[in-house]
Amino acid sequence: MSPRHLILLALLPVLTATAAETPELQRPVGAAQAVNTAHTLRQIPEACARLEGVFTGNAAQPYKFAVVRTSEQCQPRARFVDYDKAQPSEAKGWKLNDVIRVPSAACPAQQAVVRVWRMPVVQKTELDGQGQSRIYLEDAKKQAAAGKIAQVPMFAAQMTVEGKACR
Repeated sequence: MSPRHLILLALLPVLTATAAETPELQRPVGAAQAVNTAHTLRQIPEACARLEGVFTGNAAQPYKFAVVRTSEQCQPRARFVDYDKAQPSEAKGWKLNDVIRVPSAACPAQQAVVRVWRMPVVQKTELDGQGQSRIYLEDAKKQAAAGKIAQVPMFAAQMTVEGKACR
């Protein structure tokens, strides 16, 4: 084999992993974040949620990640569910929605990676005379009483830390 073939064979796992991870949203690597400074990774308005993270400087747990409610008055149109319970995958109907990469300012070789998954809901498109899809309160109450609550989209997020830890 020629050296070119060996290089291509060596890069094949990297190229395959990158091709398999194509999120719906494309974004560049985020700005480096300082240790002990909370930062917003992403807002998800339909779930009334904000993804927030902080580099801790602790080798055992270098990054903390949380889903924070944006407002008590916000009425969510989607749910944020626990990643470990949902176990999202494309085989289950979930879509990789976003991959957020944030490097550490104190340790540029290390970055937090948050993968956001979205479970879309196929809505019945019954339109009224004005061409609008509407929900009527009395109809919704009857459906809820019968146990037929409409499904809403769901989101789940998984955080990992990639790269080498600095000393």
